[in-house]
Amino acid sequence: MEIYTEVVKIFLYHYYDKTVGPFVSLSDLPVNEAKTILNTIKVNKPKAQIAKRDSEYVEHRHNCENIIRSEFAKKGGIIKRMSPHYMVIEHSPWLSTWFENSAFLKISIEEFDLNTVSFTYGDSMPTFSNRITDNKEYRKKVYSYDEILKIIEKYGLPQVWNDDGKYGPERYIEAHIWSDETINKYR
Repeated sequence: MEIYTEVVKIFLYHYYDKTVGPFVSLSDLPVNEAKTILNTIKVNKPKAQIAKRDSEYVEHRHNCENIIRSEFAKKGGIIKRMSPHYMVIEHSPWLSTWFENSAFLKISIEEFDLNTVSFTYGDSMPTFSNRITDNKEYRKKVYSYDEILKIIEKYGLPQVWNDDGKYGPERYIEAHIWSDETINKYR
């Protein structure tokens, strides 16, 4: 099908707290510093989604990023940073509620070098969690752009059929940006 050989008009969204700014990530910090900031968020912004994370969240996130990085590299992906910038394919109503002062950026996929972008069908944490045992074909998998288009064609966008999480943990398609080139234009 022609759709897989050329870039289709898809947008990536990044949700963030206006008071912090876009593309600020705990993953870019040493573990102890990230945990200190997470604890501060829990006290100062208890309604924020990140405030609900458990005490081992930072370690779990780093482990998940190691898996994604390794699997993407095996596919020939280009890794220019240790932890990715996180975005999602198309608007996610649920993610737009994660922050007390919510904002988002919408960037065309055409602005990215697709060799530096990997995807998971759903959030990467449950995608690689041993707690999720439903054996869906997209569990424990990292996709290239062409591959995720095929999965979207097969299953659709999770935010369309599962924004409330009623049918499982997949509520959006996560994009992992392994480069600062496009991101720096929006900081």
